[in-house]
Amino acid sequence: MKALVKQKAEPGLWLMDVPEPEYGAGDVLIKVLRTGICGTDLHIRSWDGWAQQAVRTPLVLGHEFVGEVAAVGADVQDIKAGDLVSGEGHLVCGKCRNCLAGRRHLCRATVGLGVGRDGAFAEYVALPASNVWVHRTKVDLDVAAIFDPFGNAVHTALSFPLVGEDVLITGAGPIGIMAAAVARHAGARSVVITDVSEPRLELARKAGATLAVNVAESSIAEAQRQLGLREGFDIGLEMSGRPEAMRDMVANLTHGGRIAMLGLPAEEFPVDWAKIVTSMITIKGIYGREMFETWYAMTVLLEGGLDLSPVITGKYAYKDFDAAFDEAATARSGKIILDWTA
Repeated sequence: MKALVKQKAEPGLWLMDVPEPEYGAGDVLIKVLRTGICGTDLHIRSWDGWAQQAVRTPLVLGHEFVGEVAAVGADVQDIKAGDLVSGEGHLVCGKCRNCLAGRRHLCRATVGLGVGRDGAFAEYVALPASNVWVHRTKVDLDVAAIFDPFGNAVHTALSFPLVGEDVLITGAGPIGIMAAAVARHAGARSVVITDVSEPRLELARKAGATLAVNVAESSIAEAQRQLGLREGFDIGLEMSGRPEAMRDMVANLTHGGRIAMLGLPAEEFPVDWAKIVTSMITIKGIYGREMFETWYAMTVLLEGGLDLSPVITGKYAYKDFDAAFDEAATARSGKIILDWTA
């Protein structure tokens, strides 16, 4: 089968013929239809410091996908050939304290699909049945392909009650834009999102952000004044991993404000901990999705009319992966889809 492979420990990717994945009694073999390009994939392609530490070559990339079940192992129930499925890309041990308590997203031994084991940028991928999400209701294939990052957005946005709250999102990448759409759909009074990329801020406006602020030209404090906020934002969703964004968020939250932090900093940085203490601010780290509560929430949000189409800005045949990755690496694009049927 064809697969997109990190064949060598150097920058680049290779489209290659590799064996179809083997699957066991508890596994599902999936024919891949669409995949989404993630920032993780961009790191692996560029072979930066993180990728050099995290990845062993050769490796089939990819963890965002939708496909059709081709075959199931002998012990698999409730999943059958022909089902439309996406996959939870965090594979857990099932034996640790958190797994046994049903908190699988907190497993200390998590292995990432397309990072720690061969992934979904291929014509076929195999996964344990416990990691397979069957789409029981109608869903657009391109949207189904990005259920993984959509789940990151939903997990972050719904970490705290949003009804009637004023929400600040720092970082208008694809996940930040999806979080803005989720927050508005979930009942937030106002949603302000910040970035320095005007094309991405425009995508956020299309997705439903109340205000999209270019912080190279304006300030969060000015957004507060424009909205008539007297005490600051209630909820912060930090999606950028940037020190200045986190510091601005802390400075603009009300007393008792709550922050869900998904953005992964490249290095340590200082924040005003005295402000966090005296303002009694709660900070919650987010990594991945709750299994599978977040997946239920995603499906219900889409059934309720949530529109993710503004965040999908490009679609390529898998053979044109270089152009697709080049577009995904810009600060202008939303989610980029690879079509494995083209």
